[in-house]
Amino acid sequence: MILKQLTILVPDAQTGPNTISCIVGAYHIFTSANEYAKTNRKQPVFNIQLAGISKQSGFVNGLLSVTPQVNISSIHKTDLVIIPAIKGDFSRPDKKNLALVSWIREQYKAGAELASMCTGAYLLASTGLLDNRICSIHWNAVDNFRKLFPKVIIKAEKLITDEDGIYTNGGGYSFLNLVLYLIEKFYDRQTAVYCSKIFQIDIDRQTQSDFAIFSGQKYHDDEMIKKAQEYIEHNFEEKISFADLSRKFAASRRNFDRRFIKATGNTPVEYWQRVKIESAKKALESTRKTISEVMYDAGYADVKAFREVFRKITGLSPMEYKHKYNKEQVLE
Repeated sequence: MILKQLTILVPDAQTGPNTISCIVGAYHIFTSANEYAKTNRKQPVFNIQLAGISKQSGFVNGLLSVTPQVNISSIHKTDLVIIPAIKGDFSRPDKKNLALVSWIREQYKAGAELASMCTGAYLLASTGLLDNRICSIHWNAVDNFRKLFPKVIIKAEKLITDEDGIYTNGGGYSFLNLVLYLIEKFYDRQTAVYCSKIFQIDIDRQTQSDFAIFSGQKYHDDEMIKKAQEYIEHNFEEKISFADLSRKFAASRRNFDRRFIKATGNTPVEYWQRVKIESAKKALESTRKTISEVMYDAGYADVKAFREVFRKITGLSPMEYKHKYNKEQVLE
């Protein structure tokens, strides 16, 4: 049986501490999956290679370095490409990364599957391959990503997306969950469970919603909408009439809604809900208030409506969220 080829990219520009974490973590876990297959008298699945465009790549201000095993120019065919995280202040690919972008695009056309980790989605999206496809990324990068790549369908609540042989995942060390997902897909469930136990990674996590901190979506240049956002943020606990708010800015409701969605990715009502729920989350994390008190402070009067919106945004009920993030819980 011929081994599949797994290529883990090693960029040497626009990198951050998480870049090296993704590279080393993916290499370590996939290598362990191969070893586990051998111990069970099975054929390893992947031949694993680190590939880049330089002989050596430095990370964390030169404190660490990685030596790619091969140059990407020598790889004409691979089966799976892993794109590690890069710096989150991305605006366009660095000259050194343009070669990686072109190579990724050509490999996908040749039949390779692609997996981006966290902000590695910036490089993947730069290929154009994510246009009109779903993508997850670190929740803190969503606003900037949406501005740069408006054709990409962002699913920030998703921990992992899987569409047409292209995989993406959320932020931070959740790339470990993507690695387990890929191991189950290319090896089997037994191997994925083994790796989850060896590396102590929770298996089958589906969402990153409860980790998100909503800080306002202001990576845009529409001053009217920025003022409307500020009004919502300062008056979220009140009953807001968006018809009145649009008139306040001398805009028709239809035009106001259109500009709001274009600027933020949310309708005015959705934005209002996210501000209210962020306030509730902070209260649940840091106070001894009851669920009902938190609900009223956030401007909700209906328990069912509050719970439904809270779960929709965070993936958890208010009580589940409180139990998870507040050590000084109050029994109700």
